[in-house]
Amino acid sequence: MNYYSTNNKNSRVSFRDALMSGLAPDGGLYMPEEINPLNAARIAGLPSMSFQEIALEVAQKFIDQMNIDKLQDIIEKTITFDAPLVRLSDRLSVLELFHGPTLAFKDFGARFLANLMTYYQQNEKTELIILVATSGDTGSAVAHGFYGCEGIKVGLLYPSGKVSRIQEQQLTTLDKNIFAFEVAGTFDDCQKLVKRAFLDADLKKRYTLSSANSINIARLIPQTFYYFNAFARLENKNIKLVFSVPCGNFGNLTAGIIASKMGLPVHYFIAALNKNRVFLDYLSKGEFTARPAMKTISNAMDVGDPSNLARITDIFDHTLDDIRQNIRSFSIDDDETRRIITEVYDTYGYLMDPHGAVGYAAWEKNEKNKESDIHTIVLETAHPAKFLDVMPEPLTGQVIMPEGLQAALGKQKKSIKIAADYKAFKSILFNGLSDNLLH
Repeated sequence: MNYYSTNNKNSRVSFRDALMSGLAPDGGLYMPEEINPLNAARIAGLPSMSFQEIALEVAQKFIDQMNIDKLQDIIEKTITFDAPLVRLSDRLSVLELFHGPTLAFKDFGARFLANLMTYYQQNEKTELIILVATSGDTGSAVAHGFYGCEGIKVGLLYPSGKVSRIQEQQLTTLDKNIFAFEVAGTFDDCQKLVKRAFLDADLKKRYTLSSANSINIARLIPQTFYYFNAFARLENKNIKLVFSVPCGNFGNLTAGIIASKMGLPVHYFIAALNKNRVFLDYLSKGEFTARPAMKTISNAMDVGDPSNLARITDIFDHTLDDIRQNIRSFSIDDDETRRIITEVYDTYGYLMDPHGAVGYAAWEKNEKNKESDIHTIVLETAHPAKFLDVMPEPLTGQVIMPEGLQAALGKQKKSIKIAADYKAFKSILFNGLSDNLLH
């Protein structure tokens, strides 16, 4: 299985090269040359399989140049926690993706990447530098996934003042090989700095550069696992299945679409957006226009130029009607998000984080279509304790603070403050990431 650039289908590389480079030399994102489906018998047999067995079944369709025993070992090291499906009603379930070490869905991709890259890097002489732009949870998941990995250093770029306090503490309180860049700008500014670095010839001569953002195809592969696992745990498999996905950089939605192309029976997807609604405008107008990201309480979704739109348009062969047929979208503001958090708790006794609440609100809007035989799964992407500073006041006392988050709050923040200026960022990278940057 080789991988091509979304900017040039004739530019093809191995899985290892796609993984380690992150971004194609022409600035495109890597995609598998084929999305090979699981046969009907395999799909029917999913309920009898464990989460790890499902993951191995799916991963083999993308990674066929690795010994199967080694791939199984990587999966077993990655998936050490569950993604339970919680049924709220006949028409709605919640897929909890926050049971990993940093309490966010990004743990699946970050741990998978760290284990893969450690395996491929073990005999390399050039230092590997992972650069990650984060609007919240990606950075902490990557930091903890790669913490202490030999021969690998990680640079996390996050927008100053635009992540929650707990997220920032998770990002900035590790040492060893983890370096946090606090950027005076937006997530999109952080992402631009990372993309420019990947295309910089001077840096590429000195280091092997890669990404753990969802621009890296290997971040999306493990995210397909939990879509299949959710279907396997669904009580009634004869209904029309819909997934409501909180969207920022659109990696999670892209993974779901890839799963559907592999044979997962999905009726359609809902792209749940906060007020950063460039994708909804794209669906309605037929033209995409990037805009500066706006700050919201669902901050991991504050993206005005989502990278993975390139993959979505590629999957649907740049045919807007096909995209509209497979993806519906709704935009939710902060007031509505807070209302939903309260409403869901009052109705079901279930506490959602702001991102899951956006997914729920989008489901609620879609329910006005009154379709029959539909069951929607809302992706709950992070633990509500990570967002105490924006949760509705009456509910903050209902949030149980996990021990790991409480420990992070007591640690000293260490960050490298920079402007959204590539020349200054390049200079730091070129001169090397070392401990003295954090003092």
